[in-house]
Amino acid sequence: MLKIIFSSEDILRTRVAPAADPLWELVLSVHLLQGRGRDPLMTTWRRTVAHGLRSDTGAERYRLLLALNPPRGYFPDFLTPSASRDGFEAGLEAVRGTPADMLRRDLTLLAGENPLPPSATALARGEPEMLHHLTEAMARYQSLAVTPYWTRVQAAVEADRARRARAMLDGGAEGLLASLRPSMRWGGGVLEVLDYPDTRELHLDGRGLLLVPSFFCSRTPVALVDPTLPPVLVYPVDRLGGLMPGGGAARDGGAGQSEALAALLGRTRASVLQAADEGCTTGEMARRLHISAAAASQHTTVLRNAGLLVSHRDRNTVLHTLTPLGRAVLES
Repeated sequence: MLKIIFSSEDILRTRVAPAADPLWELVLSVHLLQGRGRDPLMTTWRRTVAHGLRSDTGAERYRLLLALNPPRGYFPDFLTPSASRDGFEAGLEAVRGTPADMLRRDLTLLAGENPLPPSATALARGEPEMLHHLTEAMARYQSLAVTPYWTRVQAAVEADRARRARAMLDGGAEGLLASLRPSMRWGGGVLEVLDYPDTRELHLDGRGLLLVPSFFCSRTPVALVDPTLPPVLVYPVDRLGGLMPGGGAARDGGAGQSEALAALLGRTRASVLQAADEGCTTGEMARRLHISAAAASQHTTVLRNAGLLVSHRDRNTVLHTLTPLGRAVLES
């Protein structure tokens, strides 16, 4: 279990990242690609990416990147610098500028648990050519495995941010932290990550915590190992139905979907879709549209079955937000 220790100042300084972090998504997607889990929502993505990597004429270029990111256990902190919040290229530039002592420390830790290729030795020395080789592989992998799906990644992260914003409005920073259950538990100034693979404590010491919602994060949230780095906790979001290139929903186009979409015709459901644009509970929707709670629930069920809404229950309330397909319908 990971225990993150907050002071009152840390609680006030806790915030959610403004968007999906490109390097965290890249790194965690490598873990997901190599892992044994078989999430049905990610099957097509995994098959497509694996085929793309095998077919690449420079397939050998990925060997070091894959070795640095085993499916389980430790992976180097330097691969996910805070600069990546300013964009993918800024993140790669920060990786290329990693100090040699950090490279040596991170790779020594990794080598204690996993075999590394010979090129890792040159990387540990901070040789510029090897750092450029690594970031070129990261850029190529990004173009194959992440960029074609980035619209979907962003939409899922934005839907989660709407959910956290509601929790913050209703309960302040402590409400935000409490909303992270069930994978985490908040109480008494301590955030516990329940299924963390290691047992340790992270004392924030007035620095606050950046919460980073991630599409490719698997079931367990992730934190940096080095306690001197800016504190970050990456946690999984609802994947909103999986991945298709270009951000479309992964759907089979069968009769069930056609019937659900046909049921959307009508002014009230269009208004329900608009109300869910920035997140709306069932009760708020009923009051805003002057309909009963039962009617609001019925309409959101139809929209959810059609893949236009995603709903999250938190105790006695259900928050509805748009999926990428729902947003496309609303904006068409």
